[in-house]
Amino acid sequence: MKSSTLEVTKLLDKLYNLRGKDSVIFKEMASLEEEAEATRDRTTTEKSSLQDKIAELEQDSKELQEQGKKLTQVLRGINKSDFETVIDRLNIGFDPEALVAKLDKSLPETIDSINNEIKTSEEKLVKVEEEMSSAITTIEEISIRRDAAISNQEKLNEYFDLALSGNINITRDSITALLEQFDFTEEETREAAKILMFPEDALYEYDARIKNYDKRSSISDVIKEAKKEEPVIIKEEPKEINEVKEEPKIASSPVVEEKKFDKEDLMDLFSEIGLDYLDYTTSDLENVLANFNEKVIRRNVAIFKDNDLSLDVFVDNISLLYDRELEAKVDRLLRIGKSALDIYLNPTVLTKYDYRNLDKAIILLQNSGLDPKKVPLMAY
Repeated sequence: MKSSTLEVTKLLDKLYNLRGKDSVIFKEMASLEEEAEATRDRTTTEKSSLQDKIAELEQDSKELQEQGKKLTQVLRGINKSDFETVIDRLNIGFDPEALVAKLDKSLPETIDSINNEIKTSEEKLVKVEEEMSSAITTIEEISIRRDAAISNQEKLNEYFDLALSGNINITRDSITALLEQFDFTEEETREAAKILMFPEDALYEYDARIKNYDKRSSISDVIKEAKKEEPVIIKEEPKEINEVKEEPKIASSPVVEEKKFDKEDLMDLFSEIGLDYLDYTTSDLENVLANFNEKVIRRNVAIFKDNDLSLDVFVDNISLLYDRELEAKVDRLLRIGKSALDIYLNPTVLTKYDYRNLDKAIILLQNSGLDPKKVPLMAY
């Protein structure tokens, strides 16, 4: 089934976006990288601030313990009665015993409060460090992904350059393996591979339109502008009144133009008869078109299906698809007792011989006292 022009254009929009510097892949990575760098910078500041706070709190806790211990010892060594006259006359509210009691009660509580604050800050520090580590890992991963994306983009551009120059001869697996890196759907991968392996007018026209725009524009901008572009209608200039009208020529007999098969038609035929055109190279399809006979192709595929022969044989032996003697050769091998599996494992016997020479090889074996059925096909 042929894709609509709109579907092809949408797919080319996506492919050409991936070819440029403004690729959605690069934009997404840039956005993620910017977010990760902001997180890294923020957490770096938060980490430093928390480390300073923890250090100050730890110092406070240490000093409170040391100074509290010393003060308690000093107060317990004071006898209030030794200073009673001074205390009474100057009205000084000094009670060593009361102060020791207050220290014994309040100091541990204060130190516990500070230690709890240290613990909370340390837990927050762990989370901040984890967030920072994750951001740094993301930045490193994006750097690796960017290198891979650049490599994939270069390969994609190489394939497009080859396709546009008419020199592409790349296997389906190579193209699909590349396109899978761009997160294409299965259908998109199939259609994109088709566009590259069998370039048609739609690709050339699209590429020409892209190149007609200002090279300083991004491909995304070009695509947007291209969508706005209206088709140009060329009006015929009115003919001069004095122009001599040419008398119509009458053909002696009607000429019927014979339909010519192109790659698109061949791909439709392949799909209809059970062959996957993406398994074949451009060179393979050109060979089929050069030797094209729809009846022979349909018959040869039917022969394989009727005899339980895998159609995969055609992938590496494309000439069998348009071999006019294929039916006779397969029948000859089956009649001497060869199985479909024998033929599948050794298909070169079908390309090595025409029917006449295959028959001669079989008769020669028989005349030599050998059973052709037992002689491996690779020895024919």
